[in-house]
Amino acid sequence: MHEVNERVEELAARFQQQAVQDDDAGRLTDETAALMRSAGVVRLLQPREFGGYEATPGEFYRTVMALAARNPAAGWVGGVVGIHPWELAFSDPRLQRELWGENGEKADTWISSPYAPNGRARKVDGGFLFSGRWPFGSGSDHCDWAVLGGIVTDDAGNITMPPDMRHFVLPRADYEILQDSWNVVGLAGTGSKDIVVKDAFVPDHRTLDAHEVGEGILAERNRPGNPLYAMPFGVMFSSAISAATLGIAEGALAAFLAYTRQRITIVGSRAAEDPHQLSSLGEAAADLDASRTHLLATMDRMYEDVLAGRTISIEARAEARRNQVRASRRATDAVDELFRRAGGGSLRLDQPLQRHWRDVHAAMNHLCNVADSIYEGWSRDQFGLPAGIRVLV
Repeated sequence: MHEVNERVEELAARFQQQAVQDDDAGRLTDETAALMRSAGVVRLLQPREFGGYEATPGEFYRTVMALAARNPAAGWVGGVVGIHPWELAFSDPRLQRELWGENGEKADTWISSPYAPNGRARKVDGGFLFSGRWPFGSGSDHCDWAVLGGIVTDDAGNITMPPDMRHFVLPRADYEILQDSWNVVGLAGTGSKDIVVKDAFVPDHRTLDAHEVGEGILAERNRPGNPLYAMPFGVMFSSAISAATLGIAEGALAAFLAYTRQRITIVGSRAAEDPHQLSSLGEAAADLDASRTHLLATMDRMYEDVLAGRTISIEARAEARRNQVRASRRATDAVDELFRRAGGGSLRLDQPLQRHWRDVHAAMNHLCNVADSIYEGWSRDQFGLPAGIRVLV
């Protein structure tokens, strides 16, 4: 077990205690963020020369799961914000030094997103003038920078073909967080608020070509020979979403066990002796184990291929995404079965199970957990048809 994961386990009770406060605040509280910083969650995939651990993907995902099982919002932010140092490790070296300091003096810098290409950028001398609005900036209140998706236009504002899509990296002074923009039924504590940019100047070195990110071109240019950064972006990011989803589901199982141990049914019997409860519990636990194994084994195997110098084909990436979305769906179905068996008392807001149930369904609305196009693309490939995959691989 990685030392960061060990610290998350040591702090498990404190993370769990903060879950209610995070939800009530509509963001991670300062205490939750401080606990995450002390554990080193967001630095797991960060380069060593900038104060990171350069942990393996599997170590990162296992830590995200452990955190999300105790505090869904913290686990979600740990996955989403924690993947950004991995991408920015192969950005322009000047940007890396701006983010983390010359020798990692600012190692605990947090960077929010989203990547949706909502922004529009016009080329000017030395960079771009950039504007836009993006929803879903998870953890943004605790971040000093943001990486935002956008498309370059001509001087008249028209998108040229093929689109020049980029990731634009901006310091906190160059964007606004809309504080009243996150009122939701699930994952409330993530504080995934809207971000607004108005005519900010972004120097060339603070942009990343989205195609070069997705195809590993930037990683090969700026981190040659480093297997961690040779992993495919689409698979790495999507699996961070899935790891948080599975962790939330595992937390639901723990909450169900704790609740059912002391639950007396309306007829006066112990719920823990009800054969239907026991059957549902056994099935759900097995499905959650299967989901965890499915995701981690897929990512461990892909990392072994990268270590061996093998190129990750589009077919292998599509298979990994197929496994990832299926793991999330299987885990959520298991939580639904547990919640259905838990009775009306589980609806009370002082019961952790309802939070995990709401949050795992909120997680399933993330694009990276939407399965249909992934299943279709993988299946088309089996018949020699164009894959047609329309989401990250």
